[in-house]
Amino acid sequence: MNTAPAIYLDAMATTPCDPRVVEAMLPYFHEQFANASSTVHAPGQCAYDAVASARRTIASCLGAQAEEILFTSGATESNNMAILGAARANTGSRRTILTSAVEHRSVLEPCQMLVSQGYTLKTIGVDNQGRLKHDELQQALGDDVLLTSIQMANNETGVLQDIATISRLAKAAGALVHVDAAQTAGKIPINLQALDVDYLSLSAHKFYGPKGIGALFVRREAAAHLGPIMGGGTQERRLRPGTLNVPGIIGMARACELALADMQNEGKRIGTLRNLLENLLMEKIPELITNGDRARRLPCCTSIRFAHTDAAGLMLQVPHVAMSAGAACSSGSSEPSHVLLAMGLDTDEASRSLRLSLGRFTTEEDIRSAAEAIAEGYEMMSLLTGVGA
Repeated sequence: MNTAPAIYLDAMATTPCDPRVVEAMLPYFHEQFANASSTVHAPGQCAYDAVASARRTIASCLGAQAEEILFTSGATESNNMAILGAARANTGSRRTILTSAVEHRSVLEPCQMLVSQGYTLKTIGVDNQGRLKHDELQQALGDDVLLTSIQMANNETGVLQDIATISRLAKAAGALVHVDAAQTAGKIPINLQALDVDYLSLSAHKFYGPKGIGALFVRREAAAHLGPIMGGGTQERRLRPGTLNVPGIIGMARACELALADMQNEGKRIGTLRNLLENLLMEKIPELITNGDRARRLPCCTSIRFAHTDAAGLMLQVPHVAMSAGAACSSGSSEPSHVLLAMGLDTDEASRSLRLSLGRFTTEEDIRSAAEAIAEGYEMMSLLTGVGA
C-alpha cells in the first residue's frame, strides 16, 4: 500500500472547513444552541440575531440585500428551488425552460422533471472550448421562455460563462435568469448589484465553509415569481421551511468574509500553482492536452486529457493524490462525462480525462510531488497496457 502523504487536488468537489470557520461555529453547537425561530425567549432571540447578522454579511459579500438571501442545505437544493419554484409560481403562458448541455445534474434533472409537467426544455450547446453558443441562446429565446438556468463556471473544466451577456439576452426576451454559482462563490468576485440575475445558487463547502449549508439569492423584484417546493413552516419567507442550521449559517458567513478578504492574492497564488502543475505535467508527458478555454476559466482548476491512459486506472496508480475523473456527484457512475461529450470529445477521450483542482491549503511542494506521482503513474499504466510506452 502506498504510504505517501495525501495530496488533495479535488477542491472542486469540496474544501476543508477553515479552522477560523470552525472556531466561529463552535459556540452555536453547545452554548448558543437555541432555535432561531423561538424568538419569544432570550436564547432564541440571540440565535435569531446571529442569523440576521450572518445574512447581512453574506449579502454584503455578494452585493445583495440581506432579505434577498435565503438559506438552504446547499447549491443542489438552491438550484431545485429556483427551477421548480419558478415553474410552481408560473400562471402565464411561458412554458419553456432553457439551460446548457454542460450544467451540473442538480440543474439538468429538475429541468427534465418539468418536461413531465408539460414544459418544453431546450438545451443550448457549447463549443469545443466549453463556451456557451450565444447565437443558439438568442435563437431559442422567445416569449415562451420562462427561465434560463446557466452556470457561472463549469464544475469539471472551470470554464467561465459570460453571465452578463447571457442575462442581457434573456432579460430582453422577458425571461427569468437563474445562475448556478456553486463553483465561483469565494473564488472570483460576484457583484449582484452589477450582475442582473434573478436567482443565484451557492454552497458553503465549496469555499472552506461547512457542508450542509448554502443559499439562494432571490432578487427582490423576482420573489413574486418563485413558489415554495416544500411545506411545513414559515422560515425563509415561507419559501424554504425547516429549522435553520444556525452553526452552518454562522460558518458560511465567516467563510464568505475570509474568501473576500484575500480573494485577489489567493486567486493569483492558486492560478500560479495551477499553471505550474500543467507545465510540469506537460514536460513529463508531452502529449498531454487541456480541455476547455484556458484563457477564461477559474484559477483553481485544470481538466487534462492523456493520449493513451484511462483516467480511472491512472487514479488507482496514485491513490495518495486526490483527484477526479469528473464531477463528484457523478463519481459513482461509469458513464463518460456529459460535459466533455458536449464539448465534442468522444467517449474514449472523455474517459482519458482528469480534473485537478487546487485550494487554499495547496502548496508548491504538493504540486511538484503530485506532478511527479502522476507522471510515474502514467508511465506505469503505459507499461501495463503496452501503449505509449
